[in-house]
Amino acid sequence: MIRCIAIDDEPLALRQIADYIKKTPFLELSGQFESALQAITFLNNNEVDLMFVDINMPDLSGMDFVKSLNAPPKVIFTTAYSEYAIEGFKVDAIDYLLKPISYSDFLKASERARERFSTKMAENTQINIDEKFLFIKSEYKILRINLSEIKYIEGMREYVRVFIEAKKPVMALMSMKKMEDYLPDKNFMRVHRSFIVNLDKISTIERNRIIFDEDVYIPVSEQYKAKFQKFLNKNFIV
Repeated sequence: MIRCIAIDDEPLALRQIADYIKKTPFLELSGQFESALQAITFLNNNEVDLMFVDINMPDLSGMDFVKSLNAPPKVIFTTAYSEYAIEGFKVDAIDYLLKPISYSDFLKASERARERFSTKMAENTQINIDEKFLFIKSEYKILRINLSEIKYIEGMREYVRVFIEAKKPVMALMSMKKMEDYLPDKNFMRVHRSFIVNLDKISTIERNRIIFDEDVYIPVSEQYKAKFQKFLNKNFIV
């Protein structure tokens, strides 16, 4: 999730941007402010990835606000005046939204932001592994995960989610292919385009589905069915 704040001195415009952020699945609204001065206090105590900033505000304009920050988050400017566009891009703004802002335009700008963050995260994503555990860089942390505790891994476009016993899933930016290549094939098997399972954790199989919990049914697709059946035959007692 991309952590966002919205800054606009017009309450209706601020509410609209906040609602757009809430509506967008990969964005998370961390705060909304009617002045840049309020936002500075928040930024000093919280991590923010992306700001939607109105340029024309009293006391401190959005442009001067961004220029005043030592290490500003990424920014998308909003304004009713088109002449500020060139100046906005001078401070490496991701995009420039002209009011009134439609959700379609907002979403296009947000997608550009997501592409920028995905590229940056891909450069920093690492996985180091030995026979007992692995280290995954997830967001801003490096996490150690014991292989014996992994139940299964789910692919979600450019991300993977690692489901671990008695813990919250860990999300990291990497491909399923990369994860599959790193995991020891004696313990882990890909059974579906979107799933890798820990073979040691399988207890119940029903109708080509692996049941991990009462409400988790992982399908074995045709592409991987023969390989999985070979594993079953090897360990099957008649």
